[in-house]
Amino acid sequence: MIVLAGAGFAVLAVLVINPLSAKAKEPTRAQRIEQGRHIVHQVAMCVDCHSPRGPGGVFIEDRHLTGAKLDFAATVPMPWASVAPPLAGLPPGWTEEEMIVFLETGQRPLSLPPTLPPMPQLRFSQEEAMATAAYLASLHPAE
Repeated sequence: MIVLAGAGFAVLAVLVINPLSAKAKEPTRAQRIEQGRHIVHQVAMCVDCHSPRGPGGVFIEDRHLTGAKLDFAATVPMPWASVAPPLAGLPPGWTEEEMIVFLETGQRPLSLPPTLPPMPQLRFSQEEAMATAAYLASLHPAE
């Protein structure tokens, strides 16, 4: 009984003395970029609209996320984007912090007009937004 109480006190003392040891470690930049790659390519599927395709609709491998003409439109009259802008290296003039805010809130920087359909209104968690922005910033922009 005394041994258990002593062990329990030792664990409690470690948590009180060093509360950070009980928290998960902050992901590294490389881990964040890998999480962002997964979100962009497998979850949010950003590549579907923001990457050009070649003959037969196949992605042009070295042009992922460099922007693309949208070959589809709404079936009813409405405002509609005909081009998906480049995301590789972040859109021109955007900072990583602005991209994080956009992914969390849908608010574009510099008082730009709201996004048009088919772009959805985004509401990423802070962790998802930070990972996605880190991944996009890590890519080479289109030349």
